[in-house]
Amino acid sequence: MGALFLRVAVVYLVIGVIFGMVIGIREQFQFADVHAHINLLGWATLALAGLIYTIYPQAGNNKLAVVHFWLHNIGLPVFVVGLYLFYTPTGRGAIPIISSGAIVAILGIIVFAINVLANVRQKPA
Repeated sequence: MGALFLRVAVVYLVIGVIFGMVIGIREQFQFADVHAHINLLGWATLALAGLIYTIYPQAGNNKLAVVHFWLHNIGLPVFVVGLYLFYTPTGRGAIPIISSGAIVAILGIIVFAINVLANVRQKPA
């Protein structure tokens, strides 16, 4: 699972950087929150999870890691699309999209935390 998390994290990095460049060129800085969430919850969080799952295979090779992967990668895109829509002229209707995506992503983070607490132990020297 570690390699899969890292590969998907790199996809989020590319999306986040390109999106950041586009909003910068267009001076659409109202979308900075979308850019930040793609990079932080997509690139940074998934890359760190991938490294943890690689270093601690007992955490990466179980059902919790799979559940974490799917919750995170279903919730995050829904959340950021909703957040993007929120900053458009008719955006107030996007709050249910934002909320549902955020809840699913947060559940993924909670599963990750449970997995780390249950399966990450000090490695012997």
